[in-house]
Amino acid sequence: MKKTVVLLYPQFSEYELSVALSILMQGEKPVITAAARKKPIHGESGLVCLPDASVDEIDLDEVDSLLLTGCMDVLALSEENKLFDFIKRAEPYCSVIASISSSPYLLAKAGVLNGVKYTIGMTEENRDQSGVFQKENYSDDLVVQDGKFITARGRGFIRFGEWFGKGLSLNFDSRWYRE
Repeated sequence: MKKTVVLLYPQFSEYELSVALSILMQGEKPVITAAARKKPIHGESGLVCLPDASVDEIDLDEVDSLLLTGCMDVLALSEENKLFDFIKRAEPYCSVIASISSSPYLLAKAGVLNGVKYTIGMTEENRDQSGVFQKENYSDDLVVQDGKFITARGRGFIRFGEWFGKGLSLNFDSRWYRE
């Protein structure tokens, strides 16, 4: 079975990944965590993670999906060209690319969100200032799917995880995620 690459970067949002990771586990989907460099990364709540690989080490023939979480200051990643290059290289190999909160910025900056309807947890002012978004494709919806792209606002992390699991045709029990 091909793998899902979970991209990690400084101040990544752990909770936004929680349901998606749980669904990947239930569906017995192999996961590999990757970052620009293979060194410990601190999440926004202080959790320290060691990525399985750097993005340069990923064999794209083994990949069929990407999972991106938001982070406290996504614009601080604007010079992380390794991330953008990886996203651009990985896109053709992926049947599903799921991006939540501020992380659609990374997709837009990589140039793979062109012509795609999306949502994002950034203000209109920040979206405009970033200079990478197509304004006409923005949606206020909590979760948006356009082809293989699933985007969501951070507070939609439960629905986002479920849509991601369904997009990958995984077998999981959605009752785990109900209040």
